[in-house]
Amino acid sequence: MTASLPALPDTAACRLAAEVVAEFSSPALVHHCVRSYLWAADHADRHGIAFDAELLFVAAMVHDLGLTPVFDSATLPFEDAGGAVGWVFAAGAGWPVERRRRVAEIVVAHMAPEVDVAADPEGHLLELATGLDISGRDPDAWPADLRAEVLTRYPRLGLIEEFVACFTDQARRKPDSLAGRFTAAGFADRARANPLDA
Repeated sequence: MTASLPALPDTAACRLAAEVVAEFSSPALVHHCVRSYLWAADHADRHGIAFDAELLFVAAMVHDLGLTPVFDSATLPFEDAGGAVGWVFAAGAGWPVERRRRVAEIVVAHMAPEVDVAADPEGHLLELATGLDISGRDPDAWPADLRAEVLTRYPRLGLIEEFVACFTDQARRKPDSLAGRFTAAGFADRARANPLDA
């Protein structure tokens, strides 16, 4: 039986966010961003978590742009740089200031160890989804048929080695960042053991 994937939101901002990530990211990172939205939306649907689909999708699309050469900051952690890109993107999309702030907050929150669903449902969902997609955290929280369908439609394309290289570079240049601390705590081994790559 084929899993029923969540629909990707189809608004002008969502289409532009997908275009931006495709322009500045590798195919592996593009698929990671789409999978992150799908994991998040599915989790929300199954757990009754109300969320803003457009806001979550845009945040999911831009959340790792701070790792790309064009947007990588020499001093800021990549999630802060990505949050700034999200703010600027949202401004260009004509969103009001509060909604721009929300995109930035969600992008920054995705690196937190835990995000309170009541305070920030979109940040909570993106944090869970990226934890699954990168570190393989709690894969059985998603149905096996859904996991198989998402991975068939959006294959991983060597994501983990690319991501480990990005984090290693971030850690070397910004050792006090979360990427630096994650790398020092064995991030590469956890990511390489991700059951989604089995």
